[in-house]
Amino acid sequence: MAPRTDDADHMRAALALARRGLGRTYPNPAVGCVLTNPEGYVVGRGWTQPSGRPHAETEALRRAGGAARGGTAYVTLEPCCHVGQTPPCSQALIDAGIARVVVATNDPDPRVSGGGLKALRQAGIAVETGLLEAEAREINAGFFLRTEAGRPMVTLKLATSLDGRIATASGQSQWITGEESRARAHLLRAAHDAILVGRGTVEADNPSLTCRLPGCADRSPLRVVLDSKLSLFKDGGVPHLKIHPAWVICGKDIENCTPALNGWEMIPVELGKDGRVDPFAALQALAVLKGVTRVLVEGGGEVAGSFLRGNLVDRVVWFRAPVVIGGDGRPALGGLGVETLAQALRFRVQSREVLGQDVVETYVREAGS
Repeated sequence: MAPRTDDADHMRAALALARRGLGRTYPNPAVGCVLTNPEGYVVGRGWTQPSGRPHAETEALRRAGGAARGGTAYVTLEPCCHVGQTPPCSQALIDAGIARVVVATNDPDPRVSGGGLKALRQAGIAVETGLLEAEAREINAGFFLRTEAGRPMVTLKLATSLDGRIATASGQSQWITGEESRARAHLLRAAHDAILVGRGTVEADNPSLTCRLPGCADRSPLRVVLDSKLSLFKDGGVPHLKIHPAWVICGKDIENCTPALNGWEMIPVELGKDGRVDPFAALQALAVLKGVTRVLVEGGGEVAGSFLRGNLVDRVVWFRAPVVIGGDGRPALGGLGVETLAQALRFRVQSREVLGQDVVETYVREAGS
């Protein structure tokens, strides 16, 4: 059988490997690497391991042994060149005798930002960049946003009736969508670093916010609750909730805000003018203090509305069931203050799929909106 020699094919395989790490590699990006020998045969594959170590290149080189000498490395993100908890990947590729490196996109991290490519070229390695760059940036959109905008990527997940209701007037919500949609929602959780809800959702539903797909228990995201006044901890008590342990983002002016309380970690931030946690401040804290790159916002309606009002939602994943609840049901979103169509937030459809009787649509924010 003839070897695969098409660069784009090898990079697509590296991108697929990178996706395996989504939700598990923060604070590092999710990177994939494919190694071929001089004849073009694949001899090693790797992707960033949990907590970001080992890196994709190191993992691929370990699997290839000496078979990659004189060959090509296909990497979805510029190899690092700084010494951290692991040696530089650029130097590992040099030491392995790689002759050519194809990189999808540069690393925006100031510690790297072209330095890895420079080191490779100075070692006499042929370097090419920009192959399937848009796809690579899409995978690590959260890492790029954290580095360039100081916040993680935000995905808003909605599960509603056809008329955009998340519950009946009495509050009943289980279950509007079907079993297939709920399974997909758990897969969505597994691909994010953290899942965020408001205090009201915790009090109303007492959710566990874990990934309960078979074999994916270890893929559950970090759990974050917005509770501006620490109402869940009235009189210093510790609530008996399924969400424990979790991070609780509260106001800086809260008295006796203990940094950690029996598995609950308190993160104080500035409150908005409405006395609630400012969503951008919450995202900044998660990015700076915890290195989070991907946040899944699951509710409720007021929390979802606050992130949309702040123009902080990058993607919307909307599960719609073929039921109608009516105007007295509870809406999926709080008020956005939109008075004219020119003020409306705009998204474009990325994908659409039928799941059982439901439809799931993914939207991405329009550039410039």
